[in-house]
Amino acid sequence: MKSLFRINQCLMALGLAALVACTSSPDKRVLQYLNTEGYGKRYTGNSLQDDYLTIGDRISFVDSYNSFGGAETISIDGTINFDQAGRVWVAGMTKEQAEVYLTEKALTYYPNADIKVLLSPKAKTFWMLGEVGGKGRQSLTEDLTLFDAVMLANPSDHTANLGRVRLIRADPVDPLVFTANLSQMYTEGDSTFNFVIQENDIIVVPPTMLAQIGYFISDLVTPFTQVFSSVFKGLLSVSKFSNLGGNNKSSSVF
Repeated sequence: MKSLFRINQCLMALGLAALVACTSSPDKRVLQYLNTEGYGKRYTGNSLQDDYLTIGDRISFVDSYNSFGGAETISIDGTINFDQAGRVWVAGMTKEQAEVYLTEKALTYYPNADIKVLLSPKAKTFWMLGEVGGKGRQSLTEDLTLFDAVMLANPSDHTANLGRVRLIRADPVDPLVFTANLSQMYTEGDSTFNFVIQENDIIVVPPTMLAQIGYFISDLVTPFTQVFSSVFKGLLSVSKFSNLGGNNKSSSVF
C-alpha cells in the first residue's frame, strides 16, 4: 500500500509540474515573433566592413550595355522597381551582391548586361543612455570610438561616472557587455578599452554613487513636495477668491 501511495504521489507531482510548464510556456503566437538572432532587425550586417542595403537606402543603377538605369529608394518590403523585372528584392545585400543579382535579372530580358550600383545609404545608428545631455538614438556616420561617442553626448560634469561606462551589444543568444574606464583616457592615456562603436550598440553612462543617493532621496521627497505644492496652490486660490469677494461687497456698499 505504501509503495502504491508513493507512486500516486509521484504521478501527481509529475502532472502538476507538466501543468505548470504548460501554463508558463509562451503562447505559440508569441513564439513566432521572438527575436532569435542579432539585434532583431530584418536586415543586418557589419556596416564598418561591408555596408549593406536596408529599408530607406537610396540606390542608383546603370547598365553599360543597354543604356538603361534608374534611382530607387528601397521600400518597406525591401524591394525596388527594376526595369522590366518589376519589383525585385535587394534589402540585406551588399553593393556587390546587388550588382550580381540585378545583372542576372537583366540577362533574362537582354543578351548582355552589366549592372553597376551606387549606394547612398542612410546613416546607421546606435543608442546613448544615462548621464549625458544627448540621449537616445544617434547617427553612426563616421569612424567613432566609445570615448568619442560619450564626449560628443556631453556627459554631466557632476553626475556622470566615466569610470564605469557600459557598452552593450545585444543578442538573444550571446549578449556582450563591456565595462570601460574612460577616465583613464584623460588621466593616464590608457586607450585599451576605447572600443570602436558598431551599429546598434547601446552605451550607458551610469551615475556616480553620490548621484544615485541624490536620485534616491529625490524620489522619496518628490511625491510629498508635489502634494504640498498642490495644497498650497489650492489655498492660495481660495484666499485670492475670498479677498476678491470681500472687495466686491465693500464696493457695493459705497
